[in-house]
Amino acid sequence: MVNPDSLRDQYAWFLPLTTRWMDNDIYGHINNVQYYSYFDTVTNHFLIEQCGLDIRRGDAIGYIVHSECNYLSGVAFPATLEGGLKVNKLGNSSVQYGLGIFEQGKSTACAFGNFTHVFVDRESERPVPIPLTIRTQLERLSQTRPSQ
Repeated sequence: MVNPDSLRDQYAWFLPLTTRWMDNDIYGHINNVQYYSYFDTVTNHFLIEQCGLDIRRGDAIGYIVHSECNYLSGVAFPATLEGGLKVNKLGNSSVQYGLGIFEQGKSTACAFGNFTHVFVDRESERPVPIPLTIRTQLERLSQTRPSQ
C-alpha cells in the first residue's frame, strides 16, 4: 500500500533543490543526513519568503523539537530535486510540517517525513504563540492541502 505522504499531489508548495557532489556518500547515493538538511531548507525558505520570518531580528524563532524521515529510493548527484511542503498540524505555538523530496517531475517521493517547530521567544526561549503573519500563511498552506 502506498503511503499518501509519498505522493506529490499531497503537497501544496514546492522549492527546487540542487544536489551537490558532497551530498553523495561512499555508497554512491545521497546520504540520509542530507534529507534532513533539505527538509530544513524547504521549510525555512517558506517561512522567510512567504511568511516574513526575520531570522536575525525577529522576537519569535522556530526550534525543531521532532523530525523523522522515510526513505523510499536512492538518488545520486547530479540530480535536480523538488521539496514539497504541507502543514500537518497547526497548534498555538507549534506546527508540524509534512515534507516530501522528489526527483524533478516524479510523482512519488524518494523520501518523505515531517518535523515540528515550536516557536519560542528569542531571549527567554519559552514557547510563544505563532506570530500572526506566520500563522496566516501556515493556515493558507494548510487550506491548500488536498483532501485525503
